[in-house]
Amino acid sequence: MLAPAALSLALGLWGVRRGGSMWRDEAVTYDMARRSLPDLWATLGHADAVHGLYYLLLHGLFRVCGWADPLLVLRLPSVLATVVATGTLALLGRRLAGPRAGLLAGVVFALLPPVQRYAQEGRSYAVVCALVVWASYLLLRAVEQRTGRAWAGYGTVMLMACLLHEFAVLALAAHLVALPRSVRRSGIRVALAVCAGLAPLAVLSSRQSDQVAWIGGIGAGALVGFAGVTLLGVVCAAPLRGGRSAGLIPLALPLLILPGLLLILLTPLKALYVDRYVLYGHAGTALLVGAALDRLVRAAGRIRAVTLLAAGATVLALLPVTLHLRTPQSRTDDVAAIARAVSTSSADGIVYLPSRRRVWSLPEPDSVRGLRDLALNRGPADSATLYGTEVAAPVIRARMLAATRILAVGDPAGQPLDRTPQEEAKRQVLADHFEECGTRYLQGARITEYVHPGTCGTS
Repeated sequence: MLAPAALSLALGLWGVRRGGSMWRDEAVTYDMARRSLPDLWATLGHADAVHGLYYLLLHGLFRVCGWADPLLVLRLPSVLATVVATGTLALLGRRLAGPRAGLLAGVVFALLPPVQRYAQEGRSYAVVCALVVWASYLLLRAVEQRTGRAWAGYGTVMLMACLLHEFAVLALAAHLVALPRSVRRSGIRVALAVCAGLAPLAVLSSRQSDQVAWIGGIGAGALVGFAGVTLLGVVCAAPLRGGRSAGLIPLALPLLILPGLLLILLTPLKALYVDRYVLYGHAGTALLVGAALDRLVRAAGRIRAVTLLAAGATVLALLPVTLHLRTPQSRTDDVAAIARAVSTSSADGIVYLPSRRRVWSLPEPDSVRGLRDLALNRGPADSATLYGTEVAAPVIRARMLAATRILAVGDPAGQPLDRTPQEEAKRQVLADHFEECGTRYLQGARITEYVHPGTCGTS
């Protein structure tokens, strides 16, 4: 289906640089992808193994396209993956519910705000989504052909998706629910093979569980969002029962609901639910909405007119969101703006509150040239970590007390505070021995210069 794919490509390229901004997760990708292979491999043994394959792919891309705009190199895989996902989803919808339903499903998918967002991010989620959609298409073929080769193709693509991000394995549950009973045994065998292939990565990443320690309980907003999308899918599925599109429901509804629901149900044991981890669930949303729109458009008279008006109004209502997604303000922070602010400081030392915010300086190392990192022990690449390692709290204290002017770069007020000895030492020294001498608030960050009491006006 060329029209939905072309729409997705246009939306993906439109404003893809976001004014030259980059947010913290993309900064991690950028830094990891540009490390040497030995450094990257060593780091993955300690941190972020779940994204390791994606970092390796981006490493190769940066090696080949090192002359190009880094932001385009960083985000183009997500743009192209979303185009592939959109086109494949349109084919999937066509196979399940007819040509127009497939066309509409592809258009809906391309327009969904979460899809537009992650189509322009240097992270793995769009690529994983494309692989899961492709695997869903191959699953239908395997059910029809019932050959070992067809099942192997489906299993291979699903394993690729899982190796790029482990939570793609939750799509297997949706696929198993969708299978007819006559082929479910074959599906289970393939699912077990995929899980076996994923097992080494799962074991390694389980030792790096601190990487997701930042995920708290599920907030009301996340629950309402999940419930709202689920309700939309159920409402769209209702008029499809008994019609030509009924065969779409067994695949689309589980794909929409099950992956997110399973993460939510795991919350009492371990908080893991983040909507982008199951971005591929929106393929189910788009299939159901597209088929429902097709059903309503085929209706006569007033129902068709109301449907067309509602669809047009929805597209117009999404326009402000679409515009906002292409601005730096649409992300948690703006690494480029923070780097520019830091580069103008006259301080002689810098501290990050907390230490993981050191990631803000990794894409632009020149921004901190001349500033001594007062807590740093070994840099990220040298220590095979994401953010570097820090010296002991007493050493941090001594270094800070010896500094004349300290630039504190950290989270805005109201964010949870890390309770490690190093972080508490930083905060205590600044509170007891320094005074604020100017604060700048940027997107997702607070940058404050601290001096010894009574010296704010001196240079």
